[in-house]
Amino acid sequence: MSNSVLYMSMSVDGFIAGPNDGPGNGIGDGGDRLHEWFGMDAEGSHLDAAAHLSGVNRDVMDEALATGAVVTGRRTFANAGGWGGDHHDGVPIFVLTRRQPDATLQWPAVTCVSDVKDAVRMAKEAAGDRDVLVHGAVTAQLALTAGVLDELHIHLVPVLLGQGRRLFEDMPPGHIELEPTRAFSGPGVQHLRYRVRQAG
Repeated sequence: MSNSVLYMSMSVDGFIAGPNDGPGNGIGDGGDRLHEWFGMDAEGSHLDAAAHLSGVNRDVMDEALATGAVVTGRRTFANAGGWGGDHHDGVPIFVLTRRQPDATLQWPAVTCVSDVKDAVRMAKEAAGDRDVLVHGAVTAQLALTAGVLDELHIHLVPVLLGQGRRLFEDMPPGHIELEPTRAFSGPGVQHLRYRVRQAG
């Protein structure tokens, strides 16, 4: 069965991007430190980065690249330049947005969706038996709150950024239990996997 999975590199103090993130500076000032474990800079691609990896880090990157669809927020999509319309291997990309699509969202693999539940459902249908990769802090928070995020794969980087964009900033009140299912270390990173325990 397909799972919706957040893959996110994060500093020990909870940041997923440095300050001043935006188009042309997608991971913020100094945010490239969070991606050193797989060798991707702000202009790199996931596929290029994976090519030189080995061991645990390669296994983790291969898992991410085996996903069958992507759900992302519009801001994350814009900051990444839309991955040129192809996140990896031409898989469908579902962009969570309430605004009308513009020219940057007109690539064949890209579909705009206004509701996170619909986005995850459509992505799972498109992915078949493969997992769905979830991108972006706001999208992750919305999916968690809506009960449609199944797993979190956090790649914890041993650095304190001090400023930037936090993964779980401004979460609504509530209590979400996570079940640890895997933890292991690779060069420059600790890979942590959690299953979201859905209420009821």
